[in-house]
Amino acid sequence: MLQPRNPANDGLIVNINGHLVHRNEAAVSPFDSSVQNGDAVWEGLRLYEGRIFRLDDHLARLRKSGRMLAYRDFPTNERLIEELRRTLVANAMHDGVHVRLTVSRGVKYTSGLDPRVNQSGCSFFILAEHKPPVFDNANGIHLMTSSQRRPYADILDQHIHSCNQLTSILAKLEANASGADDAVLLDTAGMLAETSSTHLFLVRDGQVITSTTRACPEGITRSVVLEICREINVTADVRDVPANELPVADEMFVTGTMGEITPVARFDDRVMPSIPGPVTAKIAERFRQRTHDPAEGMLIVDT
Repeated sequence: MLQPRNPANDGLIVNINGHLVHRNEAAVSPFDSSVQNGDAVWEGLRLYEGRIFRLDDHLARLRKSGRMLAYRDFPTNERLIEELRRTLVANAMHDGVHVRLTVSRGVKYTSGLDPRVNQSGCSFFILAEHKPPVFDNANGIHLMTSSQRRPYADILDQHIHSCNQLTSILAKLEANASGADDAVLLDTAGMLAETSSTHLFLVRDGQVITSTTRACPEGITRSVVLEICREINVTADVRDVPANELPVADEMFVTGTMGEITPVARFDDRVMPSIPGPVTAKIAERFRQRTHDPAEGMLIVDT
């Protein structure tokens, strides 16, 4: 599913280390770690009626990723929130907006991998776009099983929400070549990890099933879905999910800030029996209510 170009984004103002510039004039140093090594962490945020949903949770995950990579002089939450506000105000944005917030190790004084040549503190970049959910939430999406694998923390800790997404790109190339919308990745033991960009949930006999986070990030939307399951008295089983359980699910859906709650219409060669299924529809409706609850988001821009 190729995202269409939105002319409303042609004149975007982006934020580069606190400088607001037109997207066509934005510049990042070739000495920045994000360019040199993909050494950066990021969060995808969504703006609903002036409020960023679960912003505190996103900032906590961003900061945790920075700590795991030993970033120095990480920008404070207060600074990042103010720069988010400035960016959204500059673009007159209030709703239906996706924000990509990136923090890198910063600019190196000489090219190279060694973090000791980073002595200027972190860089940050804020890109806010007019962007509805990227997947077809009405008709569902087609997933295929990728040959790529998500490793455990002894190889690469997936709890670092890194901009280095090579495995996801390779999996997405497979999905594109097969005509699918996205790719499902297993872990190195053959258990479900996630898709290239979302978490995957199964429904079987009214029970919601999803993977552990041993080989995938701790998703913000994923955690909200698990909260909703408790709220509506649906059993949620978080465990290792063997690959052979996926084709026999009654329902499937994926979760993420970019796509919210999206039903799966087809998995590999199997067409799912209902789109969305009853459990998926109930969770999606409750999630929609959550995103519009003032208690769930931080007010960034007033009307």
